[in-house]
Amino acid sequence: MKKKNIVIIGGGISGLELTKLLSHKIKHKVNITLIDKNSYHIWKPILHEISTGYLDANTNTINFNDHAYINKYNFKLGYLININKYKKYIIYKYKKNLNYKKKKLKYDILVISLGSISNDFNIPGVKQNCFFLDNIKQAMLLHKKIFNILLSNKKKKKIIIVGGGATGIELSAEIANLIKELKKYGYNINKKIINIIIIEAGKNILSLLPPKISYNVYNKLKKIGIIIINKTIVTYVYKYGLKTNKNIFINANLIIWAAGIKAPCFIKNINGLKINKINQLLIKPTLQTTLNESIFAIGDCASLKIGNNKFVPSRAQSAHQMANLCFKNILSILNNKPLSLYKYNDYGTIISLSKFYTIGYLIIKLINKNIIIKGKIAHFIYILLHKMHQIKIQGYIKTLLIIIINIINKFIKLKIKIK
Repeated sequence: MKKKNIVIIGGGISGLELTKLLSHKIKHKVNITLIDKNSYHIWKPILHEISTGYLDANTNTINFNDHAYINKYNFKLGYLININKYKKYIIYKYKKNLNYKKKKLKYDILVISLGSISNDFNIPGVKQNCFFLDNIKQAMLLHKKIFNILLSNKKKKKIIIVGGGATGIELSAEIANLIKELKKYGYNINKKIINIIIIEAGKNILSLLPPKISYNVYNKLKKIGIIIINKTIVTYVYKYGLKTNKNIFINANLIIWAAGIKAPCFIKNINGLKINKINQLLIKPTLQTTLNESIFAIGDCASLKIGNNKFVPSRAQSAHQMANLCFKNILSILNNKPLSLYKYNDYGTIISLSKFYTIGYLIIKLINKNIIIKGKIAHFIYILLHKMHQIKIQGYIKTLLIIIINIINKFIKLKIKIK
Protein backbone atom coordinates (compact mmCIF):
# COMPACT_ATOMS: atom_id res chain seq x y z
CA MET A 1 0.00 0.00 0.00
CA LYS A 2 1.36 3.39 -1.04
CA LYS A 3 2.19 5.73 1.83
CA LYS A 4 0.10 8.90 2.19
CA ASN A 5 1.91 12.24 2.11
CA ILE A 6 1.20 14.48 5.09
CA VAL A 7 2.55 18.02 4.83
CA ILE A 8 2.60 20.35 7.86
CA ILE A 9 3.20 24.08 7.34
CA GLY A 10 4.62 25.70 10.46
CA GLY A 11 6.58 24.23 13.35
CA GLY A 12 5.10 26.14 16.27
CA ILE A 13 3.48 24.54 19.31
CA SER A 14 0.66 22.79 17.43
CA GLY A 15 2.67 22.03 14.29
CA LEU A 16 5.64 20.41 16.02
CA GLU A 17 3.53 18.51 18.56
CA LEU A 18 1.48 17.07 15.68
CA THR A 19 4.66 16.19 13.75
CA LYS A 20 6.05 14.40 16.79
CA LEU A 21 2.80 12.43 17.28
CA LEU A 22 2.70 11.37 13.62
CA SER A 23 6.37 10.39 13.50
CA HIS A 24 6.15 8.51 16.78
CA LYS A 25 2.87 6.68 16.17
CA ILE A 26 2.37 6.11 12.42
CA LYS A 27 5.58 6.94 10.53
CA HIS A 28 5.44 3.47 8.94
CA LYS A 29 2.13 4.40 7.27
CA VAL A 30 2.86 7.95 6.05
CA ASN A 31 5.51 10.28 4.66
CA ILE A 32 5.71 13.33 6.92
CA THR A 33 7.11 16.69 5.81
CA LEU A 34 7.37 19.76 8.02
CA ILE A 35 8.02 23.15 6.41
CA ASP A 36 9.02 26.22 8.43
CA LYS A 37 10.66 29.53 7.54
CA ASN A 38 12.96 29.19 10.57
CA SER A 39 15.46 26.45 11.34
CA TYR A 40 14.40 26.18 14.97
CA HIS A 41 11.38 25.88 17.27
CA ILE A 42 10.77 28.11 20.29
CA TRP A 43 8.07 28.10 22.99
CA LYS A 44 6.71 31.61 22.32
CA PRO A 45 5.55 32.33 25.90
CA ILE A 46 9.22 32.60 26.99
CA LEU A 47 10.27 35.21 24.40
CA HIS A 48 9.85 38.04 26.91
CA GLU A 49 12.39 36.30 29.20
CA ILE A 50 14.85 35.97 26.31
CA SER A 51 14.41 39.66 25.48
CA THR A 52 15.40 40.63 29.03
CA GLY A 53 18.30 38.18 29.23
CA TYR A 54 16.88 35.78 31.83
CA LEU A 55 16.77 32.82 29.47
CA ASP A 56 19.38 31.74 26.95
CA ALA A 57 18.02 31.37 23.43
CA ASN A 58 20.41 28.55 22.50
CA THR A 59 19.37 26.14 25.26
CA ASN A 60 15.66 26.85 24.75
CA THR A 61 15.34 26.20 21.03
CA ILE A 62 14.94 22.96 19.09
CA ASN A 63 16.76 22.61 15.77
CA PHE A 64 14.32 21.24 13.19
CA ASN A 65 17.00 19.38 11.21
CA ASP A 66 18.19 17.54 14.32
CA HIS A 67 14.63 16.81 15.44
CA ALA A 68 13.68 15.54 11.96
CA TYR A 69 16.71 13.24 11.80
CA ILE A 70 16.00 11.71 15.21
CA ASN A 71 12.24 11.32 14.62
CA LYS A 72 12.45 10.18 10.98
CA TYR A 73 10.47 12.86 9.14
CA ASN A 74 11.42 15.37 6.43
CA PHE A 75 12.13 19.02 7.22
CA LYS A 76 12.22 21.77 4.60
CA LEU A 77 13.47 25.27 5.38
CA GLY A 78 11.09 27.47 3.45
CA TYR A 79 7.70 29.14 3.38
CA LEU A 80 4.32 28.59 1.75
CA ILE A 81 3.36 30.58 -1.35
CA ASN A 82 0.15 28.95 -2.59
CA ILE A 83 -2.00 25.81 -2.58
CA ASN A 84 -3.55 23.96 -5.51
CA LYS A 85 -6.38 22.20 -3.68
CA TYR A 86 -7.65 20.46 -6.84
CA LYS A 87 -4.37 18.77 -7.78
CA LYS A 88 -3.30 18.56 -4.12
CA TYR A 89 0.08 20.22 -4.13
CA ILE A 90 1.58 23.26 -2.47
CA ILE A 91 4.03 25.77 -3.92
CA TYR A 92 6.69 26.82 -1.47
CA LYS A 93 10.01 28.60 -1.53
CA TYR A 94 12.92 26.69 -0.05
CA LYS A 95 16.40 27.84 0.77
CA LYS A 96 19.24 26.44 -1.32
CA ASN A 97 22.67 27.85 -0.53
CA LEU A 98 21.89 31.57 -0.10
CA ASN A 99 18.93 31.74 -2.50
CA TYR A 100 15.26 30.80 -2.33
CA LYS A 101 13.76 28.66 -5.12
CA LYS A 102 10.18 27.68 -5.86
CA LYS A 103 9.13 24.07 -5.62
CA LYS A 104 5.96 21.95 -5.71
CA LEU A 105 5.16 19.34 -3.10
CA LYS A 106 2.30 16.83 -3.34
CA TYR A 107 0.11 16.11 -0.36
CA ASP A 108 -2.78 13.84 0.58
CA ILE A 109 -3.40 15.70 3.83
CA LEU A 110 -2.22 19.25 4.44
CA VAL A 111 -2.07 20.86 7.90
CA ILE A 112 -1.59 24.61 8.20
CA SER A 113 -0.20 25.65 11.59
CA LEU A 114 1.41 28.99 10.87
CA GLY A 115 0.82 30.54 14.28
CA SER A 116 0.30 34.27 14.66
CA ILE A 117 2.11 37.60 14.52
CA SER A 118 1.47 40.95 16.20
CA ASN A 119 -1.52 42.90 14.90
CA ASP A 120 -0.68 46.53 14.12
CA PHE A 121 -4.35 47.29 13.29
CA ASN A 122 -3.06 49.41 10.36
CA ILE A 123 -2.15 52.19 12.80
CA PRO A 124 0.33 54.56 11.13
CA GLY A 125 3.91 54.25 12.31
CA VAL A 126 3.56 50.99 14.24
CA LYS A 127 5.54 48.81 11.80
CA GLN A 128 8.27 51.40 11.38
CA ASN A 129 8.75 52.55 14.98
CA CYS A 130 7.76 49.70 17.32
CA PHE A 131 9.55 46.59 18.53
CA PHE A 132 7.66 43.28 18.41
CA LEU A 133 8.02 39.96 20.17
CA ASP A 134 6.99 37.28 17.67
CA ASN A 135 10.25 35.36 17.25
CA ILE A 136 13.81 34.99 18.55
CA LYS A 137 15.29 37.55 16.15
CA GLN A 138 12.88 40.18 17.42
CA ALA A 139 13.54 39.13 21.03
CA MET A 140 17.30 39.55 20.54
CA LEU A 141 16.87 42.96 18.88
CA LEU A 142 14.65 44.03 21.77
CA HIS A 143 17.25 42.69 24.22
CA LYS A 144 19.91 45.01 22.79
CA LYS A 145 17.56 47.99 22.74
CA ILE A 146 16.40 47.51 26.36
CA PHE A 147 19.98 47.29 27.65
CA ASN A 148 21.15 50.25 25.56
CA ILE A 149 18.41 52.38 27.12
CA LEU A 150 18.84 51.19 30.71
CA LEU A 151 22.64 51.60 30.61
CA SER A 152 22.62 54.93 28.76
CA ASN A 153 23.34 58.33 30.34
CA LYS A 154 19.94 59.81 29.46
CA LYS A 155 18.38 61.92 32.19
CA LYS A 156 14.95 60.39 31.67
CA LYS A 157 14.12 56.96 30.26
CA LYS A 158 10.65 55.92 29.19
CA ILE A 159 9.59 52.48 27.93
CA ILE A 160 6.05 52.10 26.62
CA ILE A 161 4.35 48.74 26.15
CA VAL A 162 1.16 48.91 24.10
CA GLY A 163 -1.21 46.12 25.12
CA GLY A 164 -2.36 44.93 28.52
CA GLY A 165 -2.60 41.23 27.70
CA ALA A 166 -0.38 38.49 29.13
CA THR A 167 2.63 39.30 26.92
CA GLY A 168 2.69 43.02 27.72
CA ILE A 169 2.06 42.47 31.44
CA GLU A 170 4.75 39.80 31.87
CA LEU A 171 7.28 41.77 29.83
CA SER A 172 6.75 44.92 31.93
CA ALA A 173 7.46 42.97 35.12
CA GLU A 174 10.56 41.35 33.61
CA ILE A 175 11.97 44.77 32.70
CA ALA A 176 11.22 46.08 36.22
CA ASN A 177 13.04 43.10 37.75
CA LEU A 178 15.91 43.54 35.29
CA ILE A 179 16.50 47.03 36.71
CA LYS A 180 16.83 45.52 40.21
CA GLU A 181 19.24 42.83 38.98
CA LEU A 182 21.46 45.31 37.12
CA LYS A 183 21.87 47.35 40.30
CA LYS A 184 23.09 44.16 42.06
CA TYR A 185 25.79 43.83 39.38
CA GLY A 186 27.08 47.31 40.18
CA TYR A 187 25.40 49.29 37.40
CA ASN A 188 24.49 52.78 38.53
CA ILE A 189 20.84 52.81 37.53
CA ASN A 190 18.49 55.35 39.05
CA LYS A 191 15.07 53.70 39.10
CA LYS A 192 13.39 57.08 39.65
CA ILE A 193 14.26 58.30 36.16
CA ILE A 194 12.93 55.16 34.42
CA ASN A 195 9.23 54.93 33.60
CA ILE A 196 7.63 51.71 32.36
CA ILE A 197 4.18 52.44 30.96
CA ILE A 198 1.47 50.05 29.80
CA ILE A 199 -1.20 51.45 27.48
CA GLU A 200 -4.38 49.38 27.25
CA ALA A 201 -7.35 50.12 24.99
CA GLY A 202 -9.86 48.32 27.21
CA LYS A 203 -11.27 49.14 30.61
CA ASN A 204 -8.96 46.66 32.37
CA ILE A 205 -5.71 44.83 31.76
CA LEU A 206 -6.01 41.05 31.28
CA SER A 207 -9.66 41.56 30.33
CA LEU A 208 -10.14 37.90 29.31
CA LEU A 209 -9.22 36.63 32.77
CA PRO A 210 -11.37 36.61 35.93
CA PRO A 211 -11.72 40.16 37.41
CA LYS A 212 -10.08 39.08 40.67
CA ILE A 213 -6.86 38.15 38.84
CA SER A 214 -6.91 41.32 36.74
CA TYR A 215 -7.39 43.40 39.93
CA ASN A 216 -4.57 41.58 41.76
CA VAL A 217 -2.13 41.98 38.89
CA TYR A 218 -3.06 45.66 38.46
CA ASN A 219 -2.32 46.40 42.13
CA LYS A 220 0.93 44.43 42.10
CA LEU A 221 2.18 46.26 38.99
CA LYS A 222 1.42 49.62 40.60
CA LYS A 223 3.44 48.61 43.67
CA ILE A 224 6.34 47.67 41.41
CA GLY A 225 6.16 51.16 39.94
CA ILE A 226 4.67 50.40 36.54
CA ILE A 227 2.26 53.02 35.18
CA ILE A 228 -0.95 51.67 33.63
CA ILE A 229 -3.08 53.81 31.31
CA ASN A 230 -6.45 52.18 30.52
CA LYS A 231 -9.21 53.14 28.05
CA THR A 232 -6.62 54.61 25.69
CA ILE A 233 -6.15 53.83 22.00
CA VAL A 234 -2.93 54.57 20.16
CA THR A 235 -3.66 56.45 16.92
CA TYR A 236 -0.15 57.23 15.63
CA VAL A 237 3.36 56.08 16.48
CA TYR A 238 6.41 58.26 15.91
CA LYS A 239 10.09 57.47 16.29
CA TYR A 240 10.23 58.91 19.80
CA GLY A 241 6.66 58.75 21.01
CA LEU A 242 3.01 58.14 20.21
CA LYS A 243 -0.32 59.92 20.01
CA THR A 244 -3.53 58.65 21.60
CA ASN A 245 -7.24 59.01 20.83
CA LYS A 246 -7.34 61.63 23.59
CA ASN A 247 -5.04 63.77 21.43
CA ILE A 248 -2.21 63.37 23.94
CA PHE A 249 1.40 62.86 22.84
CA ILE A 250 3.55 60.61 25.05
CA ASN A 251 7.27 60.63 24.36
CA ALA A 252 9.28 57.41 24.68
CA ASN A 253 12.75 55.96 24.21
CA LEU A 254 11.30 52.57 23.33
CA ILE A 255 7.83 51.42 22.20
CA ILE A 256 6.99 47.72 22.33
CA TRP A 257 3.83 46.58 20.53
CA ALA A 258 1.90 43.74 22.22
CA ALA A 259 -1.66 44.77 21.42
CA GLY A 260 -3.22 41.79 19.69
CA ILE A 261 -2.53 39.09 17.13
CA LYS A 262 -3.35 38.12 13.58
CA ALA A 263 -2.42 35.25 11.30
CA PRO A 264 0.39 35.96 8.78
CA CYS A 265 -0.79 38.37 6.08
CA PHE A 266 0.08 36.15 3.09
CA ILE A 267 -2.70 33.71 4.05
CA LYS A 268 -5.25 36.06 2.50
CA ASN A 269 -3.52 35.60 -0.88
CA ILE A 270 -4.02 31.82 -0.88
CA ASN A 271 -6.84 30.81 -3.22
CA GLY A 272 -9.89 28.87 -2.11
CA LEU A 273 -9.70 29.25 1.66
CA LYS A 274 -12.00 31.34 3.83
CA ILE A 275 -10.46 33.70 6.39
CA ASN A 276 -11.69 36.19 8.98
CA LYS A 277 -10.66 39.83 9.36
CA ILE A 278 -7.39 38.90 11.14
CA ASN A 279 -6.42 36.39 8.42
CA GLN A 280 -7.27 33.29 10.45
CA LEU A 281 -8.52 30.30 8.45
CA LEU A 282 -12.13 29.37 9.16
CA ILE A 283 -12.39 25.74 10.24
CA LYS A 284 -15.06 23.18 11.11
CA PRO A 285 -15.21 21.35 14.47
CA THR A 286 -13.22 18.53 12.83
CA LEU A 287 -10.42 21.14 12.36
CA GLN A 288 -10.75 20.85 8.57
CA THR A 289 -10.99 24.09 6.61
CA THR A 290 -14.51 25.01 5.63
CA LEU A 291 -13.93 24.63 1.88
CA ASN A 292 -11.62 21.63 1.72
CA GLU A 293 -11.63 18.43 3.78
CA SER A 294 -8.03 17.54 2.85
CA ILE A 295 -6.74 20.72 4.50
CA PHE A 296 -6.63 21.16 8.29
CA ALA A 297 -5.75 24.31 10.19
CA ILE A 298 -4.68 24.33 13.85
CA GLY A 299 -3.27 26.75 16.39
CA ASP A 300 -3.37 30.55 16.29
CA CYS A 301 -3.88 30.70 12.52
CA ALA A 302 -7.26 28.91 12.81
CA SER A 303 -10.64 30.31 13.82
CA LEU A 304 -13.29 28.02 15.29
CA LYS A 305 -16.56 29.24 16.76
CA ILE A 306 -17.50 27.52 20.03
CA GLY A 307 -20.54 29.52 21.12
CA ASN A 308 -22.42 32.78 20.72
CA ASN A 309 -19.73 35.20 19.53
CA LYS A 310 -17.11 32.98 21.21
CA PHE A 311 -14.11 31.48 19.50
CA VAL A 312 -11.31 29.18 20.59
CA PRO A 313 -8.79 31.53 22.27
CA SER A 314 -5.24 31.87 20.98
CA ARG A 315 -3.46 30.07 23.80
CA ALA A 316 -0.82 27.37 24.10
CA GLN A 317 -3.38 24.96 25.59
CA SER A 318 -5.64 25.46 22.55
CA ALA A 319 -2.76 24.65 20.21
CA HIS A 320 -1.90 21.55 22.23
CA GLN A 321 -5.51 20.30 22.20
CA MET A 322 -5.85 20.94 18.47
CA ALA A 323 -2.64 19.02 17.72
CA ASN A 324 -3.99 16.00 19.61
CA LEU A 325 -7.35 16.02 17.84
CA CYS A 326 -5.79 16.66 14.43
CA PHE A 327 -3.62 13.57 14.91
CA LYS A 328 -6.66 11.54 15.91
CA ASN A 329 -8.63 12.73 12.87
CA ILE A 330 -5.77 12.08 10.44
CA LEU A 331 -5.64 8.54 11.82
CA SER A 332 -9.42 8.26 11.30
CA ILE A 333 -9.08 9.37 7.66
CA LEU A 334 -6.36 6.80 7.03
CA ASN A 335 -8.58 4.08 8.57
CA ASN A 336 -11.82 5.29 6.92
CA LYS A 337 -13.45 6.06 10.26
CA PRO A 338 -15.68 9.00 11.32
CA LEU A 339 -13.88 12.13 12.48
CA SER A 340 -14.13 13.51 16.02
CA LEU A 341 -15.26 17.04 16.89
CA TYR A 342 -13.13 19.56 18.76
CA LYS A 343 -14.19 20.62 22.23
CA TYR A 344 -12.13 23.33 23.87
CA ASN A 345 -11.21 22.65 27.48
CA ASP A 346 -10.07 25.65 29.49
CA TYR A 347 -7.76 24.40 32.23
CA GLY A 348 -6.92 27.90 33.45
CA THR A 349 -4.25 30.55 33.00
CA ILE A 350 -1.24 31.68 34.99
CA ILE A 351 0.42 35.09 34.84
CA SER A 352 4.02 35.47 36.02
CA LEU A 353 5.27 38.89 37.10
CA SER A 354 8.92 37.83 37.08
CA LYS A 355 10.31 37.49 40.63
CA PHE A 356 7.60 39.72 42.08
CA TYR A 357 4.42 37.66 41.90
CA THR A 358 2.68 34.76 40.15
CA ILE A 359 -1.08 34.33 40.07
CA GLY A 360 -3.60 32.37 38.04
CA TYR A 361 -6.56 30.07 38.15
CA LEU A 362 -7.11 26.39 37.55
CA ILE A 363 -10.45 24.96 36.43
CA ILE A 364 -11.31 21.76 38.28
CA LYS A 365 -13.87 19.99 36.09
CA LEU A 366 -14.96 17.46 38.74
CA ILE A 367 -16.28 20.19 41.02
CA ASN A 368 -16.92 22.74 38.22
CA LYS A 369 -15.02 25.46 40.02
CA ASN A 370 -12.24 27.95 39.40
CA ILE A 371 -9.48 27.84 41.98
CA ILE A 372 -7.22 30.88 42.33
CA ILE A 373 -3.57 29.94 42.89
CA LYS A 374 -0.66 32.22 43.64
CA GLY A 375 2.90 32.28 44.89
CA LYS A 376 5.31 29.35 44.63
CA ILE A 377 2.67 26.81 43.61
CA ALA A 378 1.51 29.03 40.74
CA HIS A 379 5.11 29.68 39.67
CA PHE A 380 5.90 25.96 39.68
CA ILE A 381 2.89 25.22 37.43
CA TYR A 382 3.88 28.12 35.16
CA ILE A 383 7.32 26.56 34.60
CA LEU A 384 5.83 23.05 34.38
CA LEU A 385 3.70 24.02 31.37
CA HIS A 386 6.84 24.72 29.33
CA LYS A 387 8.52 21.52 30.53
CA MET A 388 5.45 19.46 29.57
CA HIS A 389 5.70 20.87 26.04
CA GLN A 390 9.42 20.03 25.91
CA ILE A 391 8.63 16.46 27.02
CA LYS A 392 6.07 16.10 24.21
CA ILE A 393 8.62 17.30 21.66
CA GLN A 394 11.90 15.85 22.95
CA GLY A 395 11.01 13.21 25.51
CA TYR A 396 11.79 12.89 29.21
CA ILE A 397 15.55 12.29 29.00
CA LYS A 398 16.38 15.29 26.79
CA THR A 399 14.09 17.56 28.80
CA LEU A 400 15.80 16.46 32.02
CA LEU A 401 19.21 17.18 30.48
CA ILE A 402 18.04 20.68 29.44
CA ILE A 403 16.86 21.34 33.00
CA ILE A 404 20.25 20.21 34.36
CA ILE A 405 22.11 22.43 31.85
CA ASN A 406 20.00 25.44 32.87
CA ILE A 407 20.70 24.76 36.55
CA ILE A 408 24.46 24.49 35.88
CA ASN A 409 24.39 27.71 33.85
CA LYS A 410 22.88 29.54 36.83
CA PHE A 411 25.96 28.63 38.86
CA ILE A 412 28.65 29.32 36.26
CA LYS A 413 27.12 32.30 34.44
CA LEU A 414 25.48 35.58 35.36
CA LYS A 415 21.76 35.33 36.09
CA ILE A 416 21.08 37.61 33.17
CA LYS A 417 22.67 37.97 29.76
CA ILE A 418 23.73 41.60 29.71
CA LYS A 419 25.04 42.08 26.18
